[in-house]
Amino acid sequence: MYLIPIPAFDDNYLWLLHDGQRAAVVDPGDAQPVIRVLQENGLQLESILVTHHHPDHIGGVDTLRDATGAKVFGPARERIPKPFTQLSDGDTVRVLGLDFAVLDVPGHTAGHIAFYTPDMDKRPLLFCGDTLFSGGCGRLLEGTPAQMLASLDRLATLPGDTQVCCTHEYTMSNLRFALAVEPDNSELIGYHARCAALREKDQPTLPTTMAQELLINPFLRTRQATVMAAARRFDPAAHDDNSVFAAIRQWKNQFK
Repeated sequence: MYLIPIPAFDDNYLWLLHDGQRAAVVDPGDAQPVIRVLQENGLQLESILVTHHHPDHIGGVDTLRDATGAKVFGPARERIPKPFTQLSDGDTVRVLGLDFAVLDVPGHTAGHIAFYTPDMDKRPLLFCGDTLFSGGCGRLLEGTPAQMLASLDRLATLPGDTQVCCTHEYTMSNLRFALAVEPDNSELIGYHARCAALREKDQPTLPTTMAQELLINPFLRTRQATVMAAARRFDPAAHDDNSVFAAIRQWKNQFK
């Protein structure tokens, strides 16, 4: 099985999974780069997976469905181009012979879902949309800090070697903020250097792994003493899990 991040717009990745013949794509905001990769590799698109309703994730759905006959799967509680199979927490969708569990992960949007399979060529694989980024998380456009914290807590329980397929190349800007929160985190300092080297070569920093994110991502580390202290310097009222998370998220929102 092959996993390809297809660049789109300024910083999106449209994830393509294929076995050499059949393919699935995740969050295709733009159809044309997907069609190009399908044609270049002689692939037939069978499935389209959607995590949430934002235009940069669904903009190419209709064109791809019409061009390929692919089946569309997406969150039941969001505005996805019809027809599509509506999915909710606990559902399973079979794609290219892999069973993906559907996880409700609200916060960025109210009905956001993620797709997780425990064994893609002997490694777990997660398509998390805009819930989790390397070194960061999505803005709370429709949800609450408590919802996003619960969603991230849920993802954090996945195996450490899970390949985390985020949908934006936000890593370097996220890590600049993470270093402001934890300037003495040696794992973070090393990861920042490795990602900077990749970007200098115009290579993606993704996928990341869950183990890596637990070491460097402030939004997965809000119960660590260093992050809690940083949150309270930003907002002295941050006193419990939700308010610490909210303080870190608000700090990131206005970070320059």
